[in-house]
Amino acid sequence: MKVLFNEPELINRIAIGDREAFTQFYTAYLKNIYKYIYSICYVKETSEEIVQELFLKVWENRENLVKVKSVKAYLYQSAKHLLFDYIRRLQVESKALDIIELNALMGENYTDNHFIYSEYYQMAQQAIDLLPEKRKQIFKLRLNDELTLDEIALKLHISKSVVKKQLYAGVSFVRKYLYKHGEIVAILLYLTISSR
Repeated sequence: MKVLFNEPELINRIAIGDREAFTQFYTAYLKNIYKYIYSICYVKETSEEIVQELFLKVWENRENLVKVKSVKAYLYQSAKHLLFDYIRRLQVESKALDIIELNALMGENYTDNHFIYSEYYQMAQQAIDLLPEKRKQIFKLRLNDELTLDEIALKLHISKSVVKKQLYAGVSFVRKYLYKHGEIVAILLYLTISSR
């Protein structure tokens, strides 16, 4: 990976919110970070999603970037952590699916499966309610009203890129919330089934 020309100056500009500097930074590191993630998971969509999440986090925590000794090492380490988080989320989802399948094999009725769905739905609603007001509004317009990004932008008199960023941040927060709290539902359900 080629080191950016006068990288410290670029990092300082990013830290104070310079979007042009961030675009240069993003462009310089994007390709190699993507290759690194893809070389581990071999899934294009997942790799793209993790890259986007990584750079969103970098932008959201940009003022801390000046404290980083090696930007390259920081990006690779952060990418690896995000990938491991993604794998752990998949494991939680897989556990829940295994429990649902086990439930079906054991001849349990619709009520138990409905319980699982209901618990996850309630958790998702709790997560959505924790979003900042504008982000929550955008999230609900997309999810409940099924509006396109263009339609949301038009309705709220904001740019499509703002809608996209807010929606991405909202989805990321809800996903993390479900991951953090979803393990509890899977355990509760397992205990419910195994106690019968």
